[in-house]
Amino acid sequence: MSQPLGETDFRESLQRLAKRYWAHHPFHRRLHDGRCSPPEVRLWVANRWYYQRHLSQKNAAIAANCPLPEVRRIWIERIGFQDGPSDAEGGLHDWLVLAEAVGLQRSEVLDERHVLPGVRFAADAYLDFCRRKPWIEGVAAALTEMFSPDHMSDRMAAWRRHYDWIEPAGLAYFERRIPAARADSTQTLQVVLDHCETREQQDAAVRALAFKCDVLWAMLDAIDYKGQSWT
Repeated sequence: MSQPLGETDFRESLQRLAKRYWAHHPFHRRLHDGRCSPPEVRLWVANRWYYQRHLSQKNAAIAANCPLPEVRRIWIERIGFQDGPSDAEGGLHDWLVLAEAVGLQRSEVLDERHVLPGVRFAADAYLDFCRRKPWIEGVAAALTEMFSPDHMSDRMAAWRRHYDWIEPAGLAYFERRIPAARADSTQTLQVVLDHCETREQQDAAVRALAFKCDVLWAMLDAIDYKGQSWT
């Protein structure tokens, strides 16, 4: 049996996966460079909704699989952030505001008419992963949060610079999510470092994060393929 990695080496093995984060996907590079058409932006927003609406379910699955009350207490806060105390608050509400800001009707987002098969398959696979795998692997998969805050900050700046046709109110999701993601990523990493005690658990955590990166990349593959012809 292999000896577990020291904390520094384990942390670095997780952070090395940053190069596989979807920030480096050709579609996101085009999006941030101002080279996406309004229909492409709308397609991205409409499809990302499908992923957004799975987040509370996957977090509930992680909490349900976790036997530790101290972890469950912190993890269920993420459900409240996304769902909000009412339909007029929270991450899902803010995403629908974004959808309207880019020119989509709320009804066409909610009925998911624009969701691509590849996006549906990837997001469903992520939810299934969090339901079936040990809770710590579901937590490790969420470590894409380590890579997201700076990316979202860059996105806000790029959208303000290149897409002035987007209503400013639509950026509220990112404005609220960036500080939350910074706090969540610190918390998530600490949970993984604390509870991956064996080398096997550490290796499984790295694989879980790699899988999540693949999920996000696959979503953009589908959007990129469809987006250049979507009107």
